[in-house]
Amino acid sequence: MSIQTIFAHISCADLGRSEAWYAHLFGKPATRHPMAGLAEWHFTESAEMQLYEDSTNAGHGTLTLGVLPLEPEHERLEALGLQPGPIEEADDFFIVRLRDPDRNLVVLASAKRR
Repeated sequence: MSIQTIFAHISCADLGRSEAWYAHLFGKPATRHPMAGLAEWHFTESAEMQLYEDSTNAGHGTLTLGVLPLEPEHERLEALGLQPGPIEEADDFFIVRLRDPDRNLVVLASAKRR
């Protein structure tokens, strides 16, 4: 197997509502809509995210995003009203947890706090 790209995938109940929330989270609108009920964000050649309207599976996903540094992102998310949790410290990294409109878990992880 020669993997070139991995698409993270999150299911949502209402694509319009969730797409607006993720556009705030990512700081940009979806890159494309390749089919009905699907929005995609492309960040690099190998970092991409799909948001798919599927109410049966909405709220059961986890999306972990690596960001550097974490504190400015935490402040930006607070200012947007996305209600991030506190910055938590682990052994070698920091995380922030928040929930999207369907209660999917979004985790920001970083080796740097500031």
